[in-house]
Amino acid sequence: MTIGIGYLFALTYLYLVDIEPHNAQGHGLRQDVIEKYYGKRGGTRLGAALNGSMGDNITPAEKEQIFLWIKGGAKEEGYAAIAPIFQETCAICHSPDSGLPLPPLTSFEEVAVLTTMDMGQSVKGLVRVSHVHLFGMSFIFFMTGSIFVLSEINVKWRSLLIAMPFIAIWLDIGSWWFTKLQPIFAYVVIFGGFLMGISLLLQIVISLGEMWIWKREEKDT
Repeated sequence: MTIGIGYLFALTYLYLVDIEPHNAQGHGLRQDVIEKYYGKRGGTRLGAALNGSMGDNITPAEKEQIFLWIKGGAKEEGYAAIAPIFQETCAICHSPDSGLPLPPLTSFEEVAVLTTMDMGQSVKGLVRVSHVHLFGMSFIFFMTGSIFVLSEINVKWRSLLIAMPFIAIWLDIGSWWFTKLQPIFAYVVIFGGFLMGISLLLQIVISLGEMWIWKREEKDT
């Protein structure tokens, strides 16, 4: 039950950080996935961040000022006018001293890197999130599967539901990499995430149902 609640919080965080900001711009889920992994190759990473969740941390006037600087070529001579915005707001998290895995924004050179074409998640970033998710999700489904394997449902369905989440993990995480190369794989990311959620739901519901509800009903009758 605790794992299920934790998964719901993870979905809520995903919605608030990755989906809701794009929905406000009229983008669908597929477009959200494409922009995250393939990139918005007609724009910049800095611009995409400002149009997403990071844009809430500065005022509309400051955001417009930064966009004008980017459209003007993101030149060093114009950086002095917007430098205070990055120093007072962004550098709190986007600095080497913060210890967070975020690109630093404390100098012109660091900011300029993010004003190039948005190519989506970097290979380094994909390696980092992939290994975390592969380890983390595997442990979660190992624990839920260890309980679910003791259920009394048909052995074929039981085997399928134990294998499903691990297949979903590979579909989901593997398609992050393929989406970086070809946007069409965004559909596989969505399907893999859906399959993972359904697998976890069924394992938890069936396990808890047999332990707490259905067995008790049989005894009462």
